[in-house]
Amino acid sequence: MKNNLIIIVVLAIIIIAAVLYLVGYFMRKKNQMKLDDLEKRKEDLFDLPVIEEVDDVKKMHMVGQSQNTFREWNQRWTEISTRSFAELESQIFEVENLNETFRFMKAKRAVAEADETMSEMESEVEIIRNGLKELRESEERNSLEVQKALDVYEEISKLLHDEKSEFGSAYPELQKQLKNIEIEFTQFVTLNTSGDPIEAREVLENAERHTYELDDVMKRIPPLYDELNRTFPDQLKEIEEGYKRLIADHYVFPEKNFEDELRRVQKRVKNSTVDLEKTEVDAVEVANRDTANAIDALYEIMEREINAKKYVITNHKVVGDYIAHALKNNRQLMIELDHTSQSYTLNHNELGRSRGFQTEIEEIIRRYEDFEPKMKEHTIPYSEVQAFFKDCYKILDDIENQQVEIDDSLKELRKGEKVAQEKVDQYDFRLRNIKRHVEKQRLPGLPADYLEFFFVATDRIEELSKALNRIRINMEEIKKLSDLCNEDLEMLDKKTNDLVNSAALTEQMMQYANRYRHTHEAIRLAMENSLELFSKEYRYQDALDEIGTALERVEPGAFRRIEDLYFKNLDAV
Repeated sequence: MKNNLIIIVVLAIIIIAAVLYLVGYFMRKKNQMKLDDLEKRKEDLFDLPVIEEVDDVKKMHMVGQSQNTFREWNQRWTEISTRSFAELESQIFEVENLNETFRFMKAKRAVAEADETMSEMESEVEIIRNGLKELRESEERNSLEVQKALDVYEEISKLLHDEKSEFGSAYPELQKQLKNIEIEFTQFVTLNTSGDPIEAREVLENAERHTYELDDVMKRIPPLYDELNRTFPDQLKEIEEGYKRLIADHYVFPEKNFEDELRRVQKRVKNSTVDLEKTEVDAVEVANRDTANAIDALYEIMEREINAKKYVITNHKVVGDYIAHALKNNRQLMIELDHTSQSYTLNHNELGRSRGFQTEIEEIIRRYEDFEPKMKEHTIPYSEVQAFFKDCYKILDDIENQQVEIDDSLKELRKGEKVAQEKVDQYDFRLRNIKRHVEKQRLPGLPADYLEFFFVATDRIEELSKALNRIRINMEEIKKLSDLCNEDLEMLDKKTNDLVNSAALTEQMMQYANRYRHTHEAIRLAMENSLELFSKEYRYQDALDEIGTALERVEPGAFRRIEDLYFKNLDAV
């Protein structure tokens, strides 16, 4: 029994030892795998070309804030490559010792700490590399800008040397500014080499700004110099000589300050030339625009008088003939008006208007005659005479149009009289036809209101005839009477047709209703009343309404049928 117990204990110890061995083996292997992974990550991190990237950026000779930023990234890389890598190596060595001495739990914690250190280093290196990349790209862009400014500097330097004459009096100042820019670029190189990045950046920015400013100024100066050196002086000389020739040719200018204005513009050109020497291009551009406008104004003054002279010479005789023509026409018109006023009433102040025309023409003649000696003596500007001639044309055109209008209205008076006389004859003819038409109906009599209107129309025609036979005819009154006569006859025609149709329809209704006379008391009474209205009172429409209403009650639709048949046959006739 005792032996069995010993065997069991031994077996248990063996089993436990085996289990512990296996556990230790696997923990040691797992830690070793993590160590291998750390070693691999460490080697990968060491293999990254960070040092090369740092050297590449260092070679760019950065200045200012860029150099300060580079120093920060370089310092962070130095700390990682020395302190952090040393710390990582120490942690890895400690893990290896613990793992070899079977202190697996401590080794596990040490592995975790080393892994954390490794992750921090990887993250930091990635940040440093990204920072260096951004700095390199930024500096490359800055370098391009600097190179661009240097290229512009070279271009303007060459341009100033090759095209010296294009810049005129501004050349010395441009040379001075170009030299200052060259000094700034040289100073930048010196400061950058000596390790003063902040001041170097400031000097570089000034050099770039001054380069572009000078480039802009040099582009703007040649056209300004050309205006001040050639265009404006040539124009002013031409104006001065032209003005003297015009004065010699007896031109008169309403502007008394022409020569003063010419001298003022010449002085402005001189002042602008001085400003151009100082390369004050903004002020010169504004002044040159004003100078160009002032020169244009001087040209316009001379051209105005030259063109005015041509106009006056061309239109002098024409205006005189036009005035004589208008005066002759107005005299003839007044004679015609006087003659016409003996036979016709003039309702639109024709005589007063023609006297007004006479006054206007006489005023034009007075002014025309007043201008004549001034023109011969050359004491009046041609532009003033031109303005007067244009006014003459405008006034005389208006007068002639009104003269023609009045003359046409006089002709219309005679024509209107003839037309009105013809209408009187027509109205008489229409009135007789209406009278014969009514008489043919053999009606028992005519209503009083119809007779009254007939006599009104007759009297109106008689009144029109008398108006036409007066010594002085008022055509407006005649036209109104003629229109009223026409309206009266139109109305009389309608009244006559209504009267005749009512009477004829009443007779037909009576004949048709006779078939109901003995069978319908209402028809009988209606026929008697209708006959009374028809034969004794001559109220034909009322008689028609009386019999028609009664017949419609007995035989609905009969009235409309008889009426339609009547008018159908009437139209056929």
